[in-house]
Amino acid sequence: MQVKRFFAADMRQAMKLVRDELGADAAIIGNRRIAGGVELTAALDYTPSALAPRVPNMELEDELRKTASRIVSAQAELSMRGDSDATTNRQLFAGLPLTAAEPLVEPTFVEPPRPAAPAPAAAVDQRVFDSMRFELNGLRELLEVQLGSLAWNQLQGSKPQQANLWRRLQRIGLSGPLSRDLLALTTEIDEPRQAWRMLLAHLARMIVTPEIEPLEEGGVIAMVGPAGMGKTTTLAKLAARYVLKYGAHNIALVSMDSYRIGAQEQLKTLGRILNVPVTHVDPGQSLANALDPLLRKRVVLIDTAGLQASDPALRMQLESLAGRGIKSKNYLVLATTSQKQVLTAAYHSYKRCGLAGCILTKLDETASLGEVLSLAIGHALPVAYLTDGPRIPDDLHLPRRHQLVSRAVSVQMQDEPSEEAMADMFADLYHSPAKRVG
Repeated sequence: MQVKRFFAADMRQAMKLVRDELGADAAIIGNRRIAGGVELTAALDYTPSALAPRVPNMELEDELRKTASRIVSAQAELSMRGDSDATTNRQLFAGLPLTAAEPLVEPTFVEPPRPAAPAPAAAVDQRVFDSMRFELNGLRELLEVQLGSLAWNQLQGSKPQQANLWRRLQRIGLSGPLSRDLLALTTEIDEPRQAWRMLLAHLARMIVTPEIEPLEEGGVIAMVGPAGMGKTTTLAKLAARYVLKYGAHNIALVSMDSYRIGAQEQLKTLGRILNVPVTHVDPGQSLANALDPLLRKRVVLIDTAGLQASDPALRMQLESLAGRGIKSKNYLVLATTSQKQVLTAAYHSYKRCGLAGCILTKLDETASLGEVLSLAIGHALPVAYLTDGPRIPDDLHLPRRHQLVSRAVSVQMQDEPSEEAMADMFADLYHSPAKRVG
């Protein structure tokens, strides 16, 4: 029997190390929290008597029932400590997903009558709650990894055609929940090619585009998003597009970027070339007052600063754009070359100002469109424009949904996703409400 310890920042990474080092047959025989992460003890060729039954479904149901029982017991014990700890208990258990075997129903406890002169309750050490929260989170992550691996292996054995479609969608880069929803629409199609065509058709229908082009609709249009997404270049393309079609007398440019070196000079140069007025709004200056002389213009384009989410100036900037007198249509500029985590963080940082849609940039440089399409579809963000090069305004296009899907397929990964990646994706699905992934 081979026993080895693994150290990682979290349980998911530790499980991946176990799989890579010892393989899928390794048994987890211990885990504990350490400074900076977790420690897993895994064994290969473990004593058969110490292992759970080999039947996947029976093992799954038994483990989940035991876990549900432990969680209910712990919740009951904590709830009896009094109302002062009620909020903490709810926060502790709110993040735990319901099991696939049987739902976890939160029990209702009747508070016992209190004595006339209650004795002061003993203070509960916060470290107890932190330790219990860590243990429960560790147990949850272990179960999710095991459930994901079991679900993926079972799907490959029982429905190989559907498993192949899952792989093809992952090559495009689509998220697990979106892939699940697409496959649910084609469960009755047996022919593989027809099923794939229907999947892509449904994907195209899920992409939302504006009925009227934003420039044609007019008004105040702001480019928002993190640094490096292409906001200023996109604004230049929009301004040039409008000037070439309608002239320069009904458009104005506004810059709120006082943080990036050369940002204002860049916009001034664009204004001189297009013969368009440029207004600069310094931090602390009222955006409404700056826009007041420009209200007679049919289109006002605003360039904003790309700031970090933790920067207080970002909150002030977003509050200015969301002001009552502004009526700005804010478009989140997303570079398709960005990683999934960067795209998700950008959405959550800038949604506070109210987003009218998104603009996808750098399509000529991207290696995958699935991540940004998953974000736009998942959060119902209309795709207003596409950019695929540096030329102004030639490389600015209106989105065509079927062409966008065709492009996503053409730039998909050439290699098949690994078995570990598929198992991890199935494990992530257990975070979402609908957990049936087959």
